[in-house]
Amino acid sequence: MTILVEQQPALIADANAAPPARDIARVSYWPFVLPAIVVVGSVIVFPWAFTLWMSLHEWRIGGAHSFVGLQNYLRLGTDPRFAEAAWHTLLYTALAVVAPLLLGTLAALIFNQRFPLRGLMRGVFVMPMMATPVAIALVWTMMFHPQLGVLNYLLSLVGIGPQAWVFHPASVIPSLVLVETWQWTPLVMLIVLGGLAAIPLEPYESAEIDGAGAFQKFRYITLPMIAPFLMVAVIIRTIDALKSFDIIYAITQGGPGTASETINLYLYSVAFAYYDVGYGSAIAVVFFALIIVLSLLLLYLRQRSKWADIGVGV
Repeated sequence: MTILVEQQPALIADANAAPPARDIARVSYWPFVLPAIVVVGSVIVFPWAFTLWMSLHEWRIGGAHSFVGLQNYLRLGTDPRFAEAAWHTLLYTALAVVAPLLLGTLAALIFNQRFPLRGLMRGVFVMPMMATPVAIALVWTMMFHPQLGVLNYLLSLVGIGPQAWVFHPASVIPSLVLVETWQWTPLVMLIVLGGLAAIPLEPYESAEIDGAGAFQKFRYITLPMIAPFLMVAVIIRTIDALKSFDIIYAITQGGPGTASETINLYLYSVAFAYYDVGYGSAIAVVFFALIIVLSLLLLYLRQRSKWADIGVGV
């Protein structure tokens, strides 16, 4: 017994001792990471690096290229068509974010209530979001027709004269925003519905005991609680509206004239209609930088949106 007791600490020490270094197999994770690095590099990194390289050159398709440095970027500052396209892009983005946000929030408040066939109505409401942009553009192009379109017919039923819609420079961008709003209001509705479903009932019960009305409960309880969800919807819609191309191109091709030409459409015209890929690459880099700046600003505002501070001022 004495011998066994004396040997037990030695056995424990041997068990806890680290194995020799030569017995440890070196595990390499590179075989698992390398395919992802190759895919990301070839699909994302290389195209943008090559675009940046092209933006520093004077290069037309079919001709030789020459290094011009920042000349293409300086040319943007004196290009009135680019300035007009930038204004159209910002105007279109602002309208295409605000309109779905307001209508989507209103729809979410309505569909959050209990009424017969609520599930069916929700399903019908989100159907525009499932359609392809080109199909939507073709349908709305027929609806916008000044003589044969159904929109002018509906206006005539209430005594309003026919409108030019996408065929007049003053109304083309609001008309395109109408299509964007029709398609993407359901997305905002779904996001806000998720926020409404997460709100507990206790704050509303306390507000009712204090005599708060419907508007006060929305202003001081519902709105602060769904603010983070609204910011998510704003971020998604802003990025999507900034890079919108298919619907605008399919309906107006940037017309009439250049009245609905956004940066995306101008970039397409420069690179693939005028074959000036050097200047087109500079436009793409500046446009990408604009999207990054706006995205970072919206993410900053998203971080500052609060989930608490409910009931202040009731």
